[in-house]
Amino acid sequence: MSQFSVLIPDDLSPAGLELLTADPAISVKVGKKMSRAELLQDLGHADALIVRSETRVDAELIAAAPALKVIGRAGIGVDTIDVDAATRRGIIVMNTPQANTTATAEHTLAMMLALARNIPQADASMHRLEWARGRFMGVQLQGKVLGVVGLGRIGTQVARRAQAFGMEILAYDPFVNEEVARASAITLVDLDVLLQKSDFVTLHSSLTTGSRGLLNAEKLALMKPTARVINVARGALIDADALAAALNAGKLAGAALDVFEEEPPGDHPLLRAPGVIVTPHLGASTQEAQRDVSVQMAEQILDCLHERDVRNAVNFPPIDPAALPVVRPYLRLAEKLGGLQAGLLEGRLARIEVEYRGSDIAPHVKPLTMALLRGLLVGFLGAERVNYVNANLIAAERGIAVSQAVNLVAADYVNLISCRVTGHGEDGSEHTRTVAGVLFAGHEPRVVRIDGFHIDAVPEGQLLVVSSRDVPGVIGRIGTILGAHQVNIGEYRLGRTHAGDRALSVVNLDNAAPEAAIKALRALPEVIAVRTMTL
Repeated sequence: MSQFSVLIPDDLSPAGLELLTADPAISVKVGKKMSRAELLQDLGHADALIVRSETRVDAELIAAAPALKVIGRAGIGVDTIDVDAATRRGIIVMNTPQANTTATAEHTLAMMLALARNIPQADASMHRLEWARGRFMGVQLQGKVLGVVGLGRIGTQVARRAQAFGMEILAYDPFVNEEVARASAITLVDLDVLLQKSDFVTLHSSLTTGSRGLLNAEKLALMKPTARVINVARGALIDADALAAALNAGKLAGAALDVFEEEPPGDHPLLRAPGVIVTPHLGASTQEAQRDVSVQMAEQILDCLHERDVRNAVNFPPIDPAALPVVRPYLRLAEKLGGLQAGLLEGRLARIEVEYRGSDIAPHVKPLTMALLRGLLVGFLGAERVNYVNANLIAAERGIAVSQAVNLVAADYVNLISCRVTGHGEDGSEHTRTVAGVLFAGHEPRVVRIDGFHIDAVPEGQLLVVSSRDVPGVIGRIGTILGAHQVNIGEYRLGRTHAGDRALSVVNLDNAAPEAAIKALRALPEVIAVRTMTL
């Protein structure tokens, strides 16, 4: 019988350890609070590594583990794991995205209640032998508006619990269908409307490039001075300096924070701002959640090592390993096309239609669609929540219709992937966009069509997509503005309908364009729309 070595350098609930040690093919080494030197030494023989947030698995650690087959994150966030380095080594990275849902939702409600009734401040006052009832006047939850930013599993559970308190629920999530939200008595609105109308705002978004600093000074200024913010998701979703300034200026009534961009946060001004209550990242810290995380990860590791199943993998498509060398470039192409669609999306995502042409890709429609869905969803929900296994389920939970067909695209390319996305605007209008891509030289992704524009663009890195009128001087003015803001152009690809009508430019940038450059581009009279994205 095969013998596998599992290394666990962080605390793990005994329930999961019992499952691992009960398997005669598994040897387990638990080294609580291992030093980096010890970890580097022990990784040399490990087949599996299970970590919590305390251990950072970087490229050096991965390079020191020649036998490593799988890294398990007992929790949701994989930001402490170099997923790219693991992928290059063929190491599966998996997490447990569901086990903490109840604990985190309950902690959110606990923070909201404590914030509404000034419970921590009143408790501290009593311990100082004070009796200051008049100082701690609170507010009720009943009849208040709760704005939920991110309506995934945790956000939905928070909304349901808040409804039991008699709260009205608004939600912002571009990837939730209107009918799904309505069935739960939740009203979908855009972010600005949510911030303007909510008495409490709770964040449940993943941390992505687009969501970092989601609540910045500009967004916080939209909120009522009586409003309160709760964050039990990711610290970097909020601009901490802007939040502290708003609280100190009396422009917000309070904030309850369980997470911080840097943990521990040190002596940050936010900790001294009025109306702030804080906890040291306790969202998942319940006995039940720790048990469930431990058991789920142990089961996933055992199934993976014994080649029974791979679940909740963030970097592994569910396909026959023998076909992977042929399919892998197409998976990458599909994921890039999905990411491009996410960057171009108008309104709320409602429907995705994928069409395939070619004998190389026809047998692999399911994993390719999963890859495309992952690329589309990950920009909004985060790589830690969306993977090849659960992308379809996440789309279904949000009421997004997905269809796929083979050999239905009339095109001049063999092995072409085409994706049409339909979005619904706030006014009920419908927007559709089609992108199509192929592989050049068998491995280089190319976008060959965006709507009616034929183009040859590389879907990699920092992209700028500009829709404009097809008149002389536009390209030069775009280049001048980017140059003035120290943004270098790597490639400039242009497609047009016909001379003098419409043009579409896809520009690969060596560095991200600042907001000032984007505003200047949008101000050009010839420019119709400007989108930026990172693929």
